[in-house]
Parts: sequence; C-alpha cells; structure tokens
Amino acid sequence: MNWLSVSSDAFIIAFFLYCFSFIGFCIAIGGSRWSNRDIEVHKKRWSRIAFSLAILGWVSHLVFFFTRWKGGGHIPTSNMYEFMTFLGMAIMFAFIVVYLIYRTTLLGAFATPLVVIIIAYASVFPSEVQPLIPALNSIWLKIHVTTAASGEAFFAVSFAAALVQLLRVVDFKSKEKSAVRQQRGVEWVLIFIIVIIGFLVSVFGFRAGGYEAEFRQENFEIDQQGQALDSTASVKYDLPPIVAPYNSETVSMKSFLGLSEPLFEAPSWMNGVNAGRKLNTVIWSLLSGAILYGIARLIARKPLAAVIHPHLDGIDPEDLDEISYRSIAIGFPVFTLGALIFAMIWAQIAWSRFWGWDPKEVWALITWLFYSAYLHLRLSRGWQGTRSAWLAVIGFIVVLFTLIGVNLVIAGLHSYAGV
Repeated sequence: MNWLSVSSDAFIIAFFLYCFSFIGFCIAIGGSRWSNRDIEVHKKRWSRIAFSLAILGWVSHLVFFFTRWKGGGHIPTSNMYEFMTFLGMAIMFAFIVVYLIYRTTLLGAFATPLVVIIIAYASVFPSEVQPLIPALNSIWLKIHVTTAASGEAFFAVSFAAALVQLLRVVDFKSKEKSAVRQQRGVEWVLIFIIVIIGFLVSVFGFRAGGYEAEFRQENFEIDQQGQALDSTASVKYDLPPIVAPYNSETVSMKSFLGLSEPLFEAPSWMNGVNAGRKLNTVIWSLLSGAILYGIARLIARKPLAAVIHPHLDGIDPEDLDEISYRSIAIGFPVFTLGALIFAMIWAQIAWSRFWGWDPKEVWALITWLFYSAYLHLRLSRGWQGTRSAWLAVIGFIVVLFTLIGVNLVIAGLHSYAGV
C-alpha cells in the first residue's frame, strides 16, 4: 500500500470537512437571529452536524498523521509543513475537548476557521517527506514538538474564546474614548487575521498561475577565522518581486501588471540567501490583506467587528471568559514542558548546550513569560473580563509570530524553510 498517497488523500478530506464544519457552525449561529420557537431546534441540529463534521475531519487528520508516519519512517513533525499540520490537528483536538465541556456553538465558528488557516499555511511549504538530519533523529523530536504544539493548541482555543468575548462585550455604538480604543483594537485583530489570509491568497494564487522569478545573489559571509567568504546563490521567487535580494542580478522575471523589474533592493543588512524573498513575501501579505480588508469594508460599509457584534447576542461573556482561562490553564503546563524543559534537554543532546539564544528559543521564552504574566494577573490581581481577554488575544498573536513571523523574518536553527 502507498501510505503517503493515503496520507495525502486523508489530508485533503480533513481540510474540506473542517471547512464544512465551519459553514455548519455559521448556519447554527445565523439561526439565532430568528424570532420563533424553532430557534433552539435549529441551533442544536446544525451544531450537532457541524461538530460531527469537525470530529470526522479530526479523524481523517489522524489518518493523515499516522499514514505519513508509516510511509515516511519517522514522526511527521520534522519540517514546517509537518509541524503546522500537526498544530492544526492539535488545535482541533483542544477545541473538541473544550466544546464537549461547554457546548458553545460560537466557539466552533471561530476555532474551525483558525484550523483551516493553520493547515492552509502548512500547505505553502514543500510537502515531500524528507530524511531526518542527525540533530532531529531523536526520541526528543516526538516529545518536544508534540507537547509544545499541544500547549499552543489550547492557547489557540483561548484566543478564539477571548476574541468572541471582545466582539460580544465591546460597545460599537459608544463614542467614549475608552470604547473607541476597544473598537479599534478588535478591528486591528481582525485585520491581522485578514493579513494572514492575504498571505495565503497571494501565495496560492501566484503558484496556481505558475509565476516564477529567479535572481543570482552574491553573498559575503565571515568564517570562524574572520575571513571573508564570497559565494553565489540562486534565489527563486513564487511572488512577483517587489523587492530583489541584496546585491543580486535578475536571471528571469515574468512581467506582472507592468512590473517587469523589482521596485527596490533589500537593504544591506538583509544579505542572507532568502532574506530578500522573505521581505517580499511580507510585503505581498500586507498588500493582499489590505485589498481583502478594503473589499470587505466596501461590502459591509462599517467596521467588520461591528458587523459581527449583533450576531453574538445571547452569549454569556462570563462563559467565554471561563473557557479562555481554562484553556490557558491547561495549555500552559503542557507548553512549559514541551517548549522549554524538553526543548532544553534536546538542545543539550543535539548541540551540547541547553540554551543558545536562537530566535525560536528566545520567542518561546517570551511566549512563556507572557502567559506566566497572564496567570499571575488573573489569579493574584483579579484580572478578568475584558482585560483578561485582551491578554489572551495578544498572547496568541505572540505565538503566531513565534511560529510564522520568526520563520519569515529571522533565520536560525529552527528555520525549516522559507516562502
């Protein structure tokens, strides 16, 4: 049996089941606007359908994971594609656990699209099974990566609950300064999510169109003896080059909307092989996100948060606050074990040091410190409600920067691949 082929099919099935689950949760929420006695019947029916689809998607995701493990010969968490697909599977598991406890339909409408975005982001990276490098060929790969991702999965569910809470409690009609700040803050969170979607749209759109550009880059590096090393590298772009690699020349470039050559070159301090390409990806993500947000605003004719707010009537914000807190309370010790303790043990085995100030290590520590502060303020200072929700939202944005931003912007030992 071709296990990798089965794995690929299972992944596609899981993706579409998650999408259908999201649609089901949205239909269930839409029914809450009705004014007849069939409201609860409608909500329960579609909530059951949506949740069943989510479980089926997760089962298919499990099939993908274990058949890829069988076909590849090692646990599929060794590169960005595999790690992000595992994270998506872990988020869905965390959502299933929380949903079975609290039965909050709205949580599904925000958690399922988050999973869809995560695994769509995973698909940006090469999906081929790659042999493990010596440093990854360890049982600590299984322990460290799976526990770290599991902790982050519960942070993701906390983020979804906190965002729903903010959308529910913020007064979008008030003109008071404090209310306006809250309104703008929630809107910027939605913009942040749309920028990530814009990144996916631009990458998949240009890949579907077969766009390619190539540059030859001269690299100047310093060896351990302080001697200058001159090397030449080929850099390929999947997106039209707005910015070219530093100190490079164009090998080939297709014209796009009159753009026949890069508008500018990456600054000299971004002289890594993939630095210019990553900066170009960030620029395209911002442009695509701005276009998508502009279209949404033209259709809605008001801030997106204000459009969502009326659909959240009848939801108890205290329940959402409890879900957000409990999710972090579960995820924090798991993340502590995986991202810090197990990571340091593995680092000692692989690189003969517990800590090396690698960018991913630093941002994992920042994430841990942030959630430590959240729990301290929650338990010792009584921070609940809106303040607690904002901390949960900001905390997961830090997690996303650790997973996505560090990989796109900063090179290090944990950088698996670039876009």
